[in-house]
Amino acid sequence: MLRGRDHERAVITGLLDAARVGHSGALVLLGEAGMGKTSLLDLAVTPATGLHVARVAGVEAERELPFAALHQLCGPLLGHLARLPEPQRDALRTTFGMRSDPAPEPFLVGLAVLTLLAEAAAERPLICVIDDAQWLDHASARTLAFVARRLGAESVVMLFAARRPADRADDGVLAGLPELHLSGLADADARALLDAVVRWPLDADVREAVLAEARGNPLALRELPHDRSPVKLAGGFGLPHGRIEESYLRRIDGLPADARLLLLLAAADPVGDPGLLRRAAALLGVGAEAGDPLHAEGLVRIGARVVFRHSLVRSAVYGAASTADRRRVHQALAEATSPAADPDRRAWHRAHGTAGTDEQVAQELEASAGRAQARGGLAAAAAFLVRAAELTADPTRRADRELAAARATYRAGSPDAAAALLAGAEAIDPGPLRGAWISLLRAEMAFTSAAAPAMLLEAARRLETIDVTQARRAYLEAFAAAVFMGRFAGTTGLSEVAAAARTAPPSPAPTPADLLLDALAVLYTEGFAAGTAPVRQALAELRRHPADQETVHFFYVVAHAAHTVWDDDAWQELTSRHLRAARTTGALSGITFILYQRLALHLHQGEIRQAAALVDEVDAVGAALGDPQPAIAALAVAAWRGDESEVNRLLPAVTGTLTSLSQGAVLTAMHLFVAVLANGSGRYAQGRAAAELATAYPKEMGFANWALVELVEAAARCGDRDAAEQALERLTGRTRASASDWGLGVQARSRALVTEGTEAEDLHREAIERLARSGAAFDLARAHLLYGEWLRRSGRTSEARTALRRAHDMFVSSGAEAFAERAGRELAATGAPAGARVAAAPTELTAQERQIARRARDGQSNAEIGAELFLSGRTVEWHLRKVFTKLGISNRRELRTALTS
Repeated sequence: MLRGRDHERAVITGLLDAARVGHSGALVLLGEAGMGKTSLLDLAVTPATGLHVARVAGVEAERELPFAALHQLCGPLLGHLARLPEPQRDALRTTFGMRSDPAPEPFLVGLAVLTLLAEAAAERPLICVIDDAQWLDHASARTLAFVARRLGAESVVMLFAARRPADRADDGVLAGLPELHLSGLADADARALLDAVVRWPLDADVREAVLAEARGNPLALRELPHDRSPVKLAGGFGLPHGRIEESYLRRIDGLPADARLLLLLAAADPVGDPGLLRRAAALLGVGAEAGDPLHAEGLVRIGARVVFRHSLVRSAVYGAASTADRRRVHQALAEATSPAADPDRRAWHRAHGTAGTDEQVAQELEASAGRAQARGGLAAAAAFLVRAAELTADPTRRADRELAAARATYRAGSPDAAAALLAGAEAIDPGPLRGAWISLLRAEMAFTSAAAPAMLLEAARRLETIDVTQARRAYLEAFAAAVFMGRFAGTTGLSEVAAAARTAPPSPAPTPADLLLDALAVLYTEGFAAGTAPVRQALAELRRHPADQETVHFFYVVAHAAHTVWDDDAWQELTSRHLRAARTTGALSGITFILYQRLALHLHQGEIRQAAALVDEVDAVGAALGDPQPAIAALAVAAWRGDESEVNRLLPAVTGTLTSLSQGAVLTAMHLFVAVLANGSGRYAQGRAAAELATAYPKEMGFANWALVELVEAAARCGDRDAAEQALERLTGRTRASASDWGLGVQARSRALVTEGTEAEDLHREAIERLARSGAAFDLARAHLLYGEWLRRSGRTSEARTALRRAHDMFVSSGAEAFAERAGRELAATGAPAGARVAAAPTELTAQERQIARRARDGQSNAEIGAELFLSGRTVEWHLRKVFTKLGISNRRELRTALTS
């Protein structure tokens, strides 16, 4: 029985009981070494009658091998692989080396593992036990954390055990999961445990000293009899001190030399393969009988697998060994490892068994890095390349390998280590080629700083004579950085980037990206009259090509270009297509911005409730990436809805974060949102102030264009005709060349505000006609509102009621409450009631349920819905059952009618 752990046992038991009735959950047990985490895991799975158990333990020496822990955990479950959707099935096969395809996106692998666990749990509930999670390889840790966050109704429980956060080596990927902290045992429990293991009289002073030093650590107390004799303990001599590992080392010191060498061999091999251990031992002249003392001491068990008594035994043995002895055992393990069956582990052992430099081993490590990267193991690829560089004698080749290691290390999420490697690559004259690549990597690493555009321009120029394709891509990334920085871009802003891009050499085989680069260069140097048509042509060319990883990567500038030139058809199609591609491939690294664009499109189309449904997805993706997002999405929805208190609550933190991160374009969007909220509520002075902030940096374009529309309305309503006309002139310069109903529609609507008589009415009507032909439903509703207000002020009450009623109904339908109230006030002024609001039903669907219901209505399967929303098919089915209950229907066929009503 575990003493003093009743609460922890109850929590785990509750998770297991919930799994038996169809629920899932995750828990991270945190505590220093010896606190009983492994014992709790053992107790959790021992009585789990009817539950299937998958178990893995992280191994410190295996942290650099990609997906090593994941393969061990999922290996026994691969019999269910055929039941996975094909993209997920192929992703796992590639990840586990069962096929040779390009590396899948990490989060497609995560979704595949989630589905695999759900399929395994379909037969009986599944418990996944992950011990020593602080030593998981990076790729496995991120994947398992992703899965744990997406569990729903799969009957899967994931139990992690890890050291305290300060000691963890998992890069914090488990942060945010439910945690249970294990502290030392209470005094009474510690005394009872000590009495249970020390069955001889113990001097009172010695007892107190032992208890004080152990600090309630169960392992320290339990291992005491193995560490000191009764005589020494009773006399008070040689009290245990220092780390628990020292207790094990004292026991190991008394073993025969062959036994110690065999133990070191086992500690250096993370696989736990007894055949490999025997082969390596034979190469060192160590016989099988050397294992007898190890069994007798209970330090290690050599059976179907090599299993240490505790992970601390392994770390103590390896950490205390001399450098020469470590090299010796790694050399034996390398020789005993098949180069055909496991070349990567063999190369890793060779690398650790080599003193000085060795070009052959370095080349093997390079090959291993390539294989690791192909499987999606960037952290492992980085580790292989770092060691390859260390083993390289030739300075130039070493610098090349340090550069490659820096690139992999940065993309694996370790910018500080990457910077140190880059410094090494620059230590000798880099020459033109390496110098250009170093410049490009430094620029990529500085993307969120104000220096990024200038650095990317420098890299692009240096690449021009080396690789034109990469040079042009660097120019496009410089555009993205300059757009993103906006007002914070410093001396190298969009004008400077555009001027430099105009001089870029032409592509030998132009792609849609090349066309977009050239078009943006014209737009930002010659203005809208010259640049709008080329940008629209580039967007049309992009629409003719399928979305792929490359276009997902630079989608930021694609979307920005589309709504900058008022092309909402291209914006809609390209955003939907790229979001589908990112979700299908699991490319979460590029999906966040696409989700923001999809949300903005919903607002543009008057679909505020659909936009609200995406807020949860933005947050979920941020959590999966370990990159929590500021509340931009929630603030935008609140502004369009007219929720002033929510905007005021979120705005200070969001604007502070955006300013500190130098995200000028997004900060402009925040000012736009405030202007929309204020104009919708009729507080035009506040709307004008916000719109002026949003339009203060004209080169930002994009959402700054939208803010000009708000500025015209706010200034006109404040009675400042000159300011309204100046804003209108700026707006017209950006819409006249668009040739789109959206751009020309908002121009006509804005011009009507500063025009009198029949000409004003013609403009109001033109705005309504044009916007009705576009996707700008929200702008169309506002056009009806402004026309109705003009009609009422012109004394045409009956016609005003018709226009205002139309606007009111559209605002209510979309969820724009502030604008609906404004339209209602105008209606009341005509003597007509606005109509009663319909209260939300108590069974209203949640945001996630709405997303799932709409996809099911449109014919998507559970697996397809799960792939898009990063859920398992079983969780989708669980949500659908709740949807059916709330809507009072019994099957998918009824969803179309139920959702419409």
